[in-house]
Amino acid sequence: MATQEMPRTDSEVLKRRIERERKARLSAEAIAERGMRQLYQKQQEVELLRQVAAAANEAQTIEDAMQVAVDRVCSYTGWPVGHAYILAQDSSRQLVSSVWHLKSPERFATLRKISNNTIFTTGVGLPGRVLASGSPAWIVDVTKDNNFPRAKLAQDIGVRAAFGFPVLIGKEVVAVLEFFSDTPREPDEPLLEAMAHIGTQLGRVIERKRYEEKLIHNAFHDSLTQLPNRALFLERLAQALARAKRRKNYLFAVLFLDLDRFKLVNDSMGHSVGDGLIREIGEILQQGLRAGDTVARLGGDEYAILLDDIGQASHTSRAVERIRRNLESTLTFDRIFVSASIGIALSSTGYERPEEILRDADIAMYRAKSQGRGLSVVFNANMHEQAVKLLYLESDLKRALDRQEFCLHYQPIVSLTTGGIAGFEGLIRWQHPNRGLVPPGDFIPVAEESELILPITQWALNEASVQLRKWKEQFQHCPISVSVNLNTKYFTKRNFLSEIVALIARNGFDPCSLKLEITESQIMERAESMSKILVELDNFGIKVYVDDFGTGYSSLSYLSKFRVHAIKVDRSFVSNLGNDERNSTIVRTIIALGHQLGLNVIAEGIETEKQLQFLLEEGCQHGQGYYFSKPVPEAKAVELIRANGFSELIPPPLLQSFPS
Repeated sequence: MATQEMPRTDSEVLKRRIERERKARLSAEAIAERGMRQLYQKQQEVELLRQVAAAANEAQTIEDAMQVAVDRVCSYTGWPVGHAYILAQDSSRQLVSSVWHLKSPERFATLRKISNNTIFTTGVGLPGRVLASGSPAWIVDVTKDNNFPRAKLAQDIGVRAAFGFPVLIGKEVVAVLEFFSDTPREPDEPLLEAMAHIGTQLGRVIERKRYEEKLIHNAFHDSLTQLPNRALFLERLAQALARAKRRKNYLFAVLFLDLDRFKLVNDSMGHSVGDGLIREIGEILQQGLRAGDTVARLGGDEYAILLDDIGQASHTSRAVERIRRNLESTLTFDRIFVSASIGIALSSTGYERPEEILRDADIAMYRAKSQGRGLSVVFNANMHEQAVKLLYLESDLKRALDRQEFCLHYQPIVSLTTGGIAGFEGLIRWQHPNRGLVPPGDFIPVAEESELILPITQWALNEASVQLRKWKEQFQHCPISVSVNLNTKYFTKRNFLSEIVALIARNGFDPCSLKLEITESQIMERAESMSKILVELDNFGIKVYVDDFGTGYSSLSYLSKFRVHAIKVDRSFVSNLGNDERNSTIVRTIIALGHQLGLNVIAEGIETEKQLQFLLEEGCQHGQGYYFSKPVPEAKAVELIRANGFSELIPPPLLQSFPS
């Protein structure tokens, strides 16, 4: 028999409906409350992100930006410890501990000390884990984590939960932030998601800061050596000058260094070797200097050093000597010794602007270089006056070509067998409108320094070629040659040989009538390239003389290797003939060497019959000097040609007996 269902009363139905509505209302309220909480949390996260971004953007340095982020996250979470590692910008990829937020510095002092002294590489500990994955990580209880090197310390100081997140530039981790709670906590995914956004935002800040820092660094540092450049050096000089005005006994010095023969390294070994040398010198110059001193590369092969707070001037000489020793013990390239000329300027002279003391050190350097290689000179006021004169001289030189103020004078080269004129050396003179006739020794060094030597040399070649054409037309049965001094810089010109060939063709004379003189030192400075050039000149019929022989390498090996046709005994040896037996032996040896190699020997600077007598006895073929004639203008040279030489000046017994 079926059980009969009792009819429901209206009150029971009403109660059930009210209960369902209550539950539905509570559920809706719970959903609304949860939504409000989530919305509030999102708003808080957005506000946190905004605050971190705004503050980080205003930070002056990357460390300041990290500090802002750590402080704000700790404030937001209420966690007592925050810490930022910045990834080292080298191949080690080590995390460098630098930024902290500690609610209780004394309580967490040991954590800070140990963390700072612990190297966290990829995969090691919480920061290493974040570094390896590039993602946020959460540890519920660090004391129970197998990959947490600081677990024992955490147990002692009451640290439990931790989370960390990366700071990313693209996919590259550039920093890791970690935070610690004093109670175990389950992972908070929304929080980690918010931290990931902060990490991305911080990455943009760091990327921009690094770019700004790189721009600033590049603006004040040399790209090749990473040393301070001229701008930064002048800034530090200005600071030193300011200190000198405040402190009565404060003294500093500026050294200006220029490498000797650096162009030789570049030309013979290539610019890559030259760049390596420049970098090495930068490192050497920093050795032995104090933390407050500054080494800068000013450009090319020039460096400057600020010796700060030296106490007394004598300390400068010791520093210079130390620099010289360091250079001498290190710099030897392919048997070519590299030294430096050093100019010194002391602050005791009294300067107002940093450019002034650097200028004076530069002037002193040029004085040192003019006296030889590897020397140092201290600036004095007379040097500045001389530098100003040279500056005016250089300015006048630039106008001299346009104003046609140069001329060639001709000194006869005499055959010592006949007394006849074998040729002339064309020597440049400058007819200055105010100073009169300026000898080459006064302006050629300035021209070489300023690169004006190239157009001046070209002018001299043009002038000599035109003169050879004239003399060919005037003296058809009397072959005459003219020799012209060339600087090695002329040989670095593109198509220089074709220019000389064109000159000869245009003026229509035999190539052997034009002789080119170059010093042995200049040949050896660019030995390999000069060897090829000498072959090309010889193939075309142009003869090359080695000038000032005996003052440089004087090497039998190079004379036999290079295509040269004559050697000119330097006047310094000829002037002492008969007065110094060792000097006489040197000249005798040079003449014999020339004979053995089949080279013509020309003695320069003959001024007395005694000197001539010695040269004739030793078999010297040719000579020139004031004994025969000083350098003369074109018209006087023509008179000498017509006079048929200087046979009357050759001692008769020797003139008759000397082999032709």
